[in-house]
Amino acid sequence: MGADETTGARPTGPSRRTFLTASAAATAAAVATPVAATPAAAAQTTAPPGPGRPITPQPPDRELRALLREIDRHRIEATVRRLAAFGTRHTLSDQDDPERGIGAARDWIHQRLTGYAAASGGRMTVQLQSYVQQPASRIPVATRITNVVATLRGDTAPERVYVVTGHYDSRATDVLDAVSDAPGADDDASGVAVLMELARVLATRRTEATIVFAAVAGEEQGLYGSTYLAGQLKAAGVDVQGMFSNDIVGSSTADDGTRDPRLVRLFAEGVPTAETPAEASTRQSVGGENDSPSRQLARFVTDVADHSLTDMRVRVIYRRDRYLRGSDHIPFLQQGWPAGRFTEPNEDFAHQHQDVRVVDGKQYGDLPEFCDFDYITRVARVNGAALWSLAQGPGTPKGVVVVTTNLTNDTTLRWRRGDEPDLAGYEVVWRETTAAQWQRVIAVGDVTEATVDLSKDNVFFGVRAVDRAGRRSPVAFPRPGS
Repeated sequence: MGADETTGARPTGPSRRTFLTASAAATAAAVATPVAATPAAAAQTTAPPGPGRPITPQPPDRELRALLREIDRHRIEATVRRLAAFGTRHTLSDQDDPERGIGAARDWIHQRLTGYAAASGGRMTVQLQSYVQQPASRIPVATRITNVVATLRGDTAPERVYVVTGHYDSRATDVLDAVSDAPGADDDASGVAVLMELARVLATRRTEATIVFAAVAGEEQGLYGSTYLAGQLKAAGVDVQGMFSNDIVGSSTADDGTRDPRLVRLFAEGVPTAETPAEASTRQSVGGENDSPSRQLARFVTDVADHSLTDMRVRVIYRRDRYLRGSDHIPFLQQGWPAGRFTEPNEDFAHQHQDVRVVDGKQYGDLPEFCDFDYITRVARVNGAALWSLAQGPGTPKGVVVVTTNLTNDTTLRWRRGDEPDLAGYEVVWRETTAAQWQRVIAVGDVTEATVDLSKDNVFFGVRAVDRAGRRSPVAFPRPGS
């Protein structure tokens, strides 16, 4: 029988209405220095009465603090400026010119990532992942598309994988113009700079799970590189438990001059792109439109990366992407994996997809002078906090079901135990159906079943894993079962 964690509004003595669990073991709590939460993170602690304690953000560990301090603004700026200096990185541009075009950019990225991998003791490998795209939409002739992929293999759970991308191709006004200057500083040298700086910092560190850093091509022509990457991972049976696309993360200034330098948007879909008709029927019957794996991943990011060490607030947008736009997370969603897109809070469309020119005294074009390098650095810290917390923590629980074989006023949840060597146990989380964030948490110990004295008809439940250091996994939303 688990310890009663109800509030004073409920009886404290044993009764049918108390929380039940298969074990009295409690999950160990993390011991860490408190870090100031942003208003968004602090809002998560507002909780209704009921079983458990209020949810609190996961505090950063000592290693994460050190990692975030190492992220270098000057290196990020140098990367953006170097990529912009290739003139154009259009997917259809020259692949053999050593100075200009997508081939020169590809080779430079590969060289830099290979240099970072040299410090990893063999744990990071770098490859050029190429294929020939036959004529298709925005690809008028057969074209070699190459992703530059650095893989940091995990030590204890290498089969569990997290992916971060930025696209290194660029474009001018005409999507088929492979000749004109298209510096692509914000879109998307900024995203490539984020993943390259994270690859540099993480190459010297050991992680439990595997992280893939991918500079992908062909995004502007139709997500070709990321589609190929996702397909290759799927064909290899890789367990991708989270993916982030960093696309247009270079500026904090809108077209009207509005600045919001400490906010980044994270787009996360509700209804899964890859949902089957049977899954849709289940979702419609129980509710779950706000509980897709991608939404759980986004909630995890706000839990671990929305604090004073990143100096950023993560604004989760309940959409797959912006109107009329789409980024490299979409092919991963199509494969059924949780994924989201980081992007700046307010865009200036005079500096995206534009020929470099001056009209009536106004400068057009995606030039480095319009980037905010301090902002990109903070976005990199958000990504770093999320990836480190994912790769060092336990995996998302699998096989989670809410038992629906009988009509009851309590709720029983079951799941499969993970095989992490440092797994401490599990926590049941719950929230009001109208709440955006999880509100209360109940430590249930190292078990695979727990019963909570709360009706599944009235609230939403989830399950997350916890390791011995107090690191948590993203939440798994249960499906009805037995």
